Amino acid sequence: MKVLLSSLNSKYIHQNLAIRLLYELNKSFEGLEVKEYANKEDLYQIAKDCSEYDIVAFSCYIWNINQTIQLAKIIKELHPASKILLGGPEVSYDWNEIIELTEIDYIIHGEGELPFASFLNYYPEVEKVPSLIWKKDGITVENKKAKVFDLQFFQHINPYASMQDEELKNKICYIEASRGCPNCCTFCLAGLENNLRYMPINSIQSNLLYLMQRGKVIKFLDRTFNAKPSFAIAIFEFILQHYQSGNIFQFEIKADVLQREFIDYVKAHVPKGIFRFEIGIQTLNDASNKEIKRKLHFENISTFIQEVSGNVEIHLDLIVGLPHDTFKDIKYSFEKTFSLHAPELQLGFLKFLKGTPIRKENAQHGYIFEPHPPYQIIESYYLSKNEIQHIVMLEEALEIYWNKKRALYSLKYINQHYSIFDFLSGLGRLRKESIHQVNSGLIENYTSLFEYSKQEFPNDEVLLELIALDYYLHHKVKPASKFIKEIEAFDRLEIIYRHHLDPQKYRYVMHKVHFSVSTLIKEGHYKLEEDIMLIKFDGIHWPSAIFIAR
Repeated sequence: MKVLLSSLNSKYIHQNLAIRLLYELNKSFEGLEVKEYANKEDLYQIAKDCSEYDIVAFSCYIWNINQTIQLAKIIKELHPASKILLGGPEVSYDWNEIIELTEIDYIIHGEGELPFASFLNYYPEVEKVPSLIWKKDGITVENKKAKVFDLQFFQHINPYASMQDEELKNKICYIEASRGCPNCCTFCLAGLENNLRYMPINSIQSNLLYLMQRGKVIKFLDRTFNAKPSFAIAIFEFILQHYQSGNIFQFEIKADVLQREFIDYVKAHVPKGIFRFEIGIQTLNDASNKEIKRKLHFENISTFIQEVSGNVEIHLDLIVGLPHDTFKDIKYSFEKTFSLHAPELQLGFLKFLKGTPIRKENAQHGYIFEPHPPYQIIESYYLSKNEIQHIVMLEEALEIYWNKKRALYSLKYINQHYSIFDFLSGLGRLRKESIHQVNSGLIENYTSLFEYSKQEFPNDEVLLELIALDYYLHHKVKPASKFIKEIEAFDRLEIIYRHHLDPQKYRYVMHKVHFSVSTLIKEGHYKLEEDIMLIKFDGIHWPSAIFIAR
């Protein structure tokens, strides 16, 4: 019997840890293979490849379930005898409609390690397979639930052993050190398993070392990596002892409980540029946090970020649409969170994942959400459709100008002097209405930023000058002078000769501005005084500002 473990990943750089683990646990089974594809690949070509197998098992998530079902249908058309087995979070809950589809034969719900091994051993006697959903004479049958899988069986299991080293270089390499979560947030599937089970430490270390020697970006899937600080520090120590040049590590961190041992270790030992911490703030609304069974201490998060941001890159998350969170509440949460100036701030929209309590209780909050994946909020008692669309436009502007680091100085200034929420909302709306909104280039992005700023704050010279600074700093080759008037040619030559600049090797732009360039670049402060903004380009590296005595 030929069996294929497979998945449609959202992007080429991603991979599926689940099917890799299942393969390594069962690779002694003759005829078992594993292959991964990307969502954007041609489904017919994938189906031709998959139709060579007697059983095709797909790992299903909100980002691939629709394509996976389409793919299953094509496989059945090419090879009607093929059997389709689905597993993963998207089919582990509310699976009734999916199992009724003629192209789907079996579903494993919940953890797949024990059921999949049983499936291989007992097939076609599927009544012996725990946690299996199947059809008998047109009637859906749900087998008894499997026991909890003992993670100690992952001793000496390397999920990436079957991959070529070259593949790992270009992928995000996922690793899990634990399963479950100490929190029970009602919008998250991880909260359904409100206890932590840890992988064998020697397995974590050996797999980490394997990935560090072959890959680049390594992301831990643990929902709360520092739930046990001593465990997190032990992993950090191993990483730093075996670190390979170019390695980058990502962790989901809970930061609203100040773990002094954890913070002190990061500050003392973690070099800048290799760790990235993702911190879920979600909302600052106390009523909302109480409803979703979540505790939050924003002051502690702020302190945590201040203390470790010199060592690690911070990524923050907010969620739009939580219970009791009105438009005004979201604005407050956004502005307070933005003020932390994390390098990346993601503004996500509530999704009603199958199996989550918030999906089951949606009616009491007047929720209307998309009936198909990703099940995103449309409206509720607390947010209208128009308000959500308003925030969608803000999120698009946030992504373009802040997360892509195109207007850092300008937006920090806005945050200090105006409402950053209102500014990004208005800017997003302008872009939405602009003829340049579709696939707009870099120049159009800065033009939109400048035009909106000039429209809203026509007398704020500093803001317009900062937009010019952001514009120049985002080009390696000297771009056309834009937005503010450049110093006259004669004065430019005088500055070049007086300060012994090299116009043969470099290109320069020079503008008179109303803020201290050196204070801003070196200290991050906006000190009002007349200065010369002089940017040097070499055509290869990112440009730098030159500080000259006036």
